[in-house]
Amino acid sequence: MSEQNHDIIIHHADDMAKELVKFSERINFNEEMFLDIIQESIAPAEEFFAAYACAIMEIETKFKVLNEMFSLKYDGNPIESITSRVKGYDSIIHDIAGVRVICSFVDDIYRLANCLLQQDDITLISKKDYIKNPKPSGYRSLHLIISVPIYLENEKKNVKVEVQLRTIAMDFWASLEHKLKYKKNLPEEKKDMLSQELIDCANASAELDQRMQNVRNIILKGE
Repeated sequence: MSEQNHDIIIHHADDMAKELVKFSERINFNEEMFLDIIQESIAPAEEFFAAYACAIMEIETKFKVLNEMFSLKYDGNPIESITSRVKGYDSIIHDIAGVRVICSFVDDIYRLANCLLQQDDITLISKKDYIKNPKPSGYRSLHLIISVPIYLENEKKNVKVEVQLRTIAMDFWASLEHKLKYKKNLPEEKKDMLSQELIDCANASAELDQRMQNVRNIILKGE
């Protein structure tokens, strides 16, 4: 297990310990009873998050292999970057593990998604295409909820992972929109104006993606 994923697991275990401390203060547990509860709770929590961290590693590896194969076949890497995270306890369980893949072109998104879903150990649970059908805010991305098997010491577990595939432009827009939409103390008229501005920016980003895709297609045809 990578140092990053190990740190994530320890972080979540620490969070659980803090919550147990607060709980013990509310109901006046004695110290010995409290320590027993801590001991019983930390190990299962670490195992729980370790399963999701392992699933993330499986999916990341699959995309890295696909990226290498595409590089050999098409003389170019379709993936710009891969990031991942394990969410906290307040997340919906099927959304606790996530992998985000940033692609160069829109066509690469669908090609990679199709290749991933054709693998016999991957099960598609749900698919939401916010590229063909953007959210009202202008958000664009391809979302997949999949299940992947991981092999532990004495068992095999199927773990759910959310995969998001975006272009560089989509990711840039989503990152800035996420930072801006939580700003408070703005008058409603300014919020409405900024919402429309963000939609316009999203449309401009989509147009840029399409133009870059067209340029690429012309180059490929010329070859």
